[in-house]
Amino acid sequence: MTEDARQRLLDRISTDTSLEAAQGRELVVEAATENPAIKFDIFRDLSRICPASTILASNTSSISINEIAKQTDRPENVIGMHFMNPVPLMTLVEIVRGKKTAKWVLDRTVEISKSLGKMPVIVQDSPGFVSNRVLMPMINEAIYCVQDGIASAEGVDAVMKLGMRHPLGPLALADLIGLDVCLSIMRVLQDGLDKQKYRPAPLLEKMVTAGKLGRKSGQGFYAYRD
Repeated sequence: MTEDARQRLLDRISTDTSLEAAQGRELVVEAATENPAIKFDIFRDLSRICPASTILASNTSSISINEIAKQTDRPENVIGMHFMNPVPLMTLVEIVRGKKTAKWVLDRTVEISKSLGKMPVIVQDSPGFVSNRVLMPMINEAIYCVQDGIASAEGVDAVMKLGMRHPLGPLALADLIGLDVCLSIMRVLQDGLDKQKYRPAPLLEKMVTAGKLGRKSGQGFYAYRD
């Protein structure tokens, strides 16, 4: 990206430290950390701040849209817009329809996603939806491979990149997502689906406890520099 293109993008972004800035918007997308209590508080506030016509979307990667919708006075306006990471490169947006999501909200969210150059795929509300119900157990098994001494992190990622044509190995991807986020998603899958099948690898829990969260902390399965 050229410096001019970068600046044009930045000029389109404004920031605020208050949710009051969401007043009068057609669409608000929440992208807070993967913590139900934090998201629930935000949606209660958005329900108070935003007009009845505002679409309230969550970028949650695993938390129930139905539970988020219950925090508002307009559950029919609540929907999931799960953007894939890294967002500038990945075309998929997982559109999560809750039990009470109105059809016009679904249709408009799909339309907006396409206008952003994304490919929306509609899924129903279920723990982890499709993306993380499939992805996170793979990442978890990759962590078990390192924990059990089967291969190094570099070796596991090389197998998946060279043998399965993944553009990024599962452990490098986990570092990008954040190991704390991966752990949170695994626990959502455990609570909503199966305690044993989705049990987080002990190494994952150990690394999160030690503050080794991946790129954002500078250390995960790989070391990172600013």
